Amino acid sequence: MSAAVRVLLVEDQALIRAGLRMVVDSQDDLTVVGEAGDGLVGVREARRLRPDVVVMDVRMPVLDGIEATSRVVGLPAPPKVLVLTTYDLDESALAAVRAGASGFLLKDAPPEDVLSAIRRVHAGDAVLAASTTRRLLDQLAPPLDPVAAGLVAALTGREREVLVAVARGWSNAEVAAFLSVAEGTVKTHVSHVLAKLGVRDRVQAVVAAYESGLVRPGDR
Repeated sequence: MSAAVRVLLVEDQALIRAGLRMVVDSQDDLTVVGEAGDGLVGVREARRLRPDVVVMDVRMPVLDGIEATSRVVGLPAPPKVLVLTTYDLDESALAAVRAGASGFLLKDAPPEDVLSAIRRVHAGDAVLAASTTRRLLDQLAPPLDPVAAGLVAALTGREREVLVAVARGWSNAEVAAFLSVAEGTVKTHVSHVLAKLGVRDRVQAVVAAYESGLVRPGDR
């Protein structure tokens, strides 16, 4: 049996933190290794504990979740960051995703959604970490970025096809079926896309797709 996914909770409201710990620790494959009540302590604990996933609140004292996320993903062998937000359409949550978070989760999400998001963020090759991440990008599409546009333009035609499919939230298996190629081929294309865009996971690649104009709000 593989080791449990190590989770760090960074949230200033003790009641929410306690609820998250109870939900996460109820699972055999997940374990809470630490907690923090503000972003600065969260960064310090991420460096000390080396968790696999950090569940990070956006609005916190001392250091907010956006800057904390940026510092955490800058650590050696950084954990994945899953951002917590109160509102579905939250510009701060989008800023945290752009800072390096792998997705975001609503604080009132059902326990099964919390667990699924943590697992999918940890998997790395999963579809978007939470279904609401796609909706956030659609509603608060980032401004066009000429740097992102240049990086996306350097992709091959097939790589751009794969990136568009990933931005639609498709799994590797779904992309493979659509393009009539092997799933392993899709994984290779995704790896090349991440490397060429200079991003660490699929959600960051999707942000780049929006910033470049390759994908526009409402595209399906």
